[in-house]
Amino acid sequence: MFKTVQEFAAEWKMETKSTARVLEAMTDASLGQRIAPNHRTLGQLGWHLATTMHEMLSRTGLEFPPLEGGEQAPESAAAVTDAYKRASADMLRAVETQWTDASLGQVTNMYGEDWPNGLTLRILIQHEIHHRGQMTVLLRQAGLRAPDIYGPTREDWLERGMQPLV
Repeated sequence: MFKTVQEFAAEWKMETKSTARVLEAMTDASLGQRIAPNHRTLGQLGWHLATTMHEMLSRTGLEFPPLEGGEQAPESAAAVTDAYKRASADMLRAVETQWTDASLGQVTNMYGEDWPNGLTLRILIQHEIHHRGQMTVLLRQAGLRAPDIYGPTREDWLERGMQPLV
């Protein structure tokens, strides 16, 4: 749980840069990639990340503009990426201008449970990391290179002349 707005802002900026790199690796052709029938596509996962910020944090009373388009993901990888970046910046600006450190302790009913706002922000980041991991698998299945996030990828090791661990 975050105790200060600044603590959240610092982590959010770092994590959204990583998410943006995953989104930027998508191509229009890869948007339909899915792990199995009846699972979200790569494009749907990216759009879900872009729209969840407003869906989740508007429940706390935080005010910032929702993305247009509802649940239907755009057919352009660039449009998904741009929407994510815009929503992320809008959400962060709202947190920094509408909340104080004391606001992070205020409790909101979230999905049937009472969560302090600082916990909601933590879960938002964990939710993003969870789906970002799914997206890296789908990128690879689509024949695209997944960016390094918390460490080198297999391709990074090979480019460095090192044998990747199996």
